[in-house]
Amino acid sequence: MEWKNEMTGLLKIIYPVIQAPMLGVTTPEMVAAVAERGGLGSLPVGGLSPDRTRELIQKTKSITGKPFAVNLFVNEVPEYSREDAEAMQDFLEKFSAENQLVFERQSLDTLRFYNYREQVEVLIAENIPVISFTFGIPDEETMAAFRQRDISLVGTATSVKEAVLLEKAGVDAVVAQGIEAGGHRGSFLDDEPLPQVSTFVLVPEMVSRISKPVIAAGGIKSGVTIKAAFQLGAKAVQVGTAFIASNESLAFPSYKTALQKAQVTDSAVTRAYSGRWARGLRNQFMDALEESGLNIPPYPIQNILTTGLRQKAQQADRKEFTNLWAGQASAGAESRPSAEIFDRLIAETAALHIV
Repeated sequence: MEWKNEMTGLLKIIYPVIQAPMLGVTTPEMVAAVAERGGLGSLPVGGLSPDRTRELIQKTKSITGKPFAVNLFVNEVPEYSREDAEAMQDFLEKFSAENQLVFERQSLDTLRFYNYREQVEVLIAENIPVISFTFGIPDEETMAAFRQRDISLVGTATSVKEAVLLEKAGVDAVVAQGIEAGGHRGSFLDDEPLPQVSTFVLVPEMVSRISKPVIAAGGIKSGVTIKAAFQLGAKAVQVGTAFIASNESLAFPSYKTALQKAQVTDSAVTRAYSGRWARGLRNQFMDALEESGLNIPPYPIQNILTTGLRQKAQQADRKEFTNLWAGQASAGAESRPSAEIFDRLIAETAALHIV
């Protein structure tokens, strides 16, 4: 079959299949494995320091000479209630004690979040060919700096309205993130309810409204789903959950096992862990916080407050107390090399004789 299209040309890849950037799961080794097989690996650096960003990029470059994308979080830090934040720390402290976990309170005056603008110089210096972003649109100065260097820009939208704004801002392609996708929602408009549109409804709607190529994300796990996305007008697909149980993933053992056994109804969209809507497998912490009735501080405040608890749970392999980001189509996630997972996706799609 013929894989070449405008996306393979834009991204300088063989197959229009993108490995989704999953902060806390994706590794340079995963990115490199997909890049070496002819897809687009995506390295997540949202919220990381410039030094850590450079370190991860250079590590990836040491493994592969193929092009890969770097993914940014382009949100601003919102105003938040200190009272809500302290009440949340009270809850986290009590919850941790009840479940034999260690929680260390933080001073709200010393919370630190790195803004994407602090990472721009690193991305330019490292000659990154593709930059994707989520949670919004970079400011005009940043967009201009990237365009001046012929960097391909990919934005994330969960609604047609967001896609139109991304096109006007000058992106080269738009990821259509359906509600079934795992991890954080890319939604960024405060004047509309959280979009909850499925991938296979969102893609054709988006294709009909914007002229830039659309990348389908959410529920993509096989040749059949890739074919369906292409038939609806997508020019590429982005795959995330299928790689979480891979050998190169940072996911801890019980997380990987839970994915492999998950049913399509086992995940839910929650703000419990980060303060931003995200899809993951339901567990004890999600349920307890939702039942508490507490106001959850916005992202990234809640994300910072829960980081210690989540790290301790992951280190102890206790899946009930940390985020288990996963899409609805997570069942059967494979514990094998990322390259083999990618090869399976390509082989299954090719066998369907897509024209």
